[in-house]
Amino acid sequence: MSLNNFQYDSIIREYNRKQIVHRHALEERRASVFAVLPRLEEIDREIASASTQTVRRLLAGDESALAESKKQIAALSEERRIVLCSGGYPASYLEMTYDCPDCKDTGYIDGVKCHCFKKAEIDLLYTQSHLQDVLAVENFDTFSYDYYSDEIIDPARGISSLENIHRIIALCRNAVQDFDNTPANLFFFGDTGVGKTFLSHCIAKELLDSTHSVVYFSARDLFETFAEKRFSRAEQTSISTDAIYSCDLLIIDDLGTELTNTFVNSELFFCINERLINHKSTIISTNLSLQAFADTYSERIFSRISNNYTMLKMFGKDIRLLKRLQQKKP
Repeated sequence: MSLNNFQYDSIIREYNRKQIVHRHALEERRASVFAVLPRLEEIDREIASASTQTVRRLLAGDESALAESKKQIAALSEERRIVLCSGGYPASYLEMTYDCPDCKDTGYIDGVKCHCFKKAEIDLLYTQSHLQDVLAVENFDTFSYDYYSDEIIDPARGISSLENIHRIIALCRNAVQDFDNTPANLFFFGDTGVGKTFLSHCIAKELLDSTHSVVYFSARDLFETFAEKRFSRAEQTSISTDAIYSCDLLIIDDLGTELTNTFVNSELFFCINERLINHKSTIISTNLSLQAFADTYSERIFSRISNNYTMLKMFGKDIRLLKRLQQKKP
């Protein structure tokens, strides 16, 4: 998945910064060692002069110039190595250093993104997702079925909490696997502490690790961002709002905890509708029941969600409470 222009430019700027830092470091090393071993500066001038003379001879038709130049420069380079080592410096002291020797801090090898560029993409996407720390502990690898019971039954469907979560996990993994082909619009609803946010984090980590852009907002923060953009003259929120509409996956957590009014309904509908039109994936979680959700938001919002999202009811014990009780045990 491609980065947007702002994200790509920020990575390239970092590569440019690294190149400048390493060039300055080399200049400082050259100045310090030339002061101690002046013959090294003479050798550098002789190598530069030999290169210039070679070009002139080649232009004049002297075909032997290149071979003779290579031999001369090789001899001077060997002398430079000997002088450096005799002065107590490593042989590579006057060579350029790089954070990534493979691509020499350009980000590309033969026109293909270097492994360091791919890592920079992932690191940037993690940072911009607002999820970098939490995903280290909340992901599919750390998910546990132990908090779900086969004795708690949903009377409407006749399945247990444990059976239900197995089905949901399978669906979430399939959504990740087929993400580039089919938008993953998921609507998690259920009581507090049953794992809705945790599952959103699981999906987010898988997608971030495969260089998809993910943006996370609690409902309150999301609408505060919209309000700042709408009512403030400052441009500081423009990148955030652009990312809300254009990111590969938007997570809106705890919808229903914000103060709901006409502005919230309008912005929520526009956000959901815009992302549906552009085939962008969205995960919404709420503690509200479907009926309460329908009563809280406009009919057209509920219609868009119920017709375009996979509705996933989660139920069971309050996992957050269970974890706190476990921590208190001696």
